[in-house]
Amino acid sequence: MAPLTPLQPWIAQKIGLPPEGLTRAALEAYQLHRLQATLDLCRAKSPFYRQHLASFPATVKSLADWQALPFTTAVAVRERPLSLLCVSQSDIQRVVTLDTSGTSGTPKRLYFTAADQELTRDFFHVGMSTFTAPGDKVLILLPGDRPGSVGDLLDQAVARLGASGIRHGLVTDVAQTLAVLRAEQPAVVVGMPVQVLALVRSAAARPFPRLKSVLLTTDHVPAAIVQAVEAAWNCTVYNHYGMTEMGLGGGVECAAREGYHLREADLYVEIVDPQTGALQPDGAYGEIVFSTLTRQGMPLIRYRTGDVSRFLPGACACGAVLRRLEKVRFRWHGRFPHTATGFLTMADLDDALFPLEGVLDFSAAVSPAELRVTVQAEEREGMETAVRQALASLPVVRAAEMAVTVRVQSHGLGVRGKRQMTRLPMP
Repeated sequence: MAPLTPLQPWIAQKIGLPPEGLTRAALEAYQLHRLQATLDLCRAKSPFYRQHLASFPATVKSLADWQALPFTTAVAVRERPLSLLCVSQSDIQRVVTLDTSGTSGTPKRLYFTAADQELTRDFFHVGMSTFTAPGDKVLILLPGDRPGSVGDLLDQAVARLGASGIRHGLVTDVAQTLAVLRAEQPAVVVGMPVQVLALVRSAAARPFPRLKSVLLTTDHVPAAIVQAVEAAWNCTVYNHYGMTEMGLGGGVECAAREGYHLREADLYVEIVDPQTGALQPDGAYGEIVFSTLTRQGMPLIRYRTGDVSRFLPGACACGAVLRRLEKVRFRWHGRFPHTATGFLTMADLDDALFPLEGVLDFSAAVSPAELRVTVQAEEREGMETAVRQALASLPVVRAAEMAVTVRVQSHGLGVRGKRQMTRLPMP
């Protein structure tokens, strides 16, 4: 049996139980209590929720009652962020602005109090203990210059473990980051999947450093990237799931690596049908919806993430009673639908292209008749043919008889956030 996830005794402690005393019944009773407290707070303090929930019952007597409440969407976060606040603006310590690909172009703004940020710091501390030990060096390849940024909170969290964080920031110069790796010799690296892959596949990376663990976060993690990193660095790769709306942290894999264990004392997570909103049973795919249980500044009720996943049925090999979320592959609105032939996602392209040795990154644009892909690769000879063949093998591309255009370049595609397909203009 794999070691028990450290999240389980931590959650037990947070809800007032001994480490070995956590059960699903006790956890769900706590969640129902906290959901009611969140509902009361939002009705009392948030102008948005006072209006949004006006025609719904003020009391939830069961988790089934919670499912009758309306969803909160990204539109509210973009257009009415201040009306979601449940504290004075003077109590807000951190404001995060997220650019959006939506038609309005209005960014989302999320507001966090000092107590809200401590919740994230605490989760990072416990989650990182899965694969980080006292004395370890942790290279943080995430933004960390600003107080309260993800890299800043992570650095503070690993310090609580007795480890030392190395704040590097995003990878903008592979050679420079490799030099830091060799000089610092960290035991753990935390970064974005494609940026870590660039370090592994760069010709300058040889000979490879030896690490203990790598945590990949912020984007879909293709199996090919995990395999490449583990083979090159002789390490174990873990996955983290989260988003800014969740307070950055959502869930992390345990040593068994059989799905994300969720921070269930701070978040209540549901899987719903993206079209009807109906609750999905365990094992069925749907959209991830979450409600905050302990947030003070900007609590969210039944927030639709757009991410598609499922709860994995059965128990984890680590023995935890916590629910497991399967790795998120794509966003519901990030797929490109083909009515008769299914749909195409960035994850499909990831799975087709990243197994090709030498591929570092790519961008894609699509229309019903055409798929255009620009690939960044270390080695160009034969790469265009290999990419074209890999894309042509995709069922949707074959069935829709899409024209495939491929361009290969050796220079970078630039530092980007979450990778997504763009849509080609219709002729």
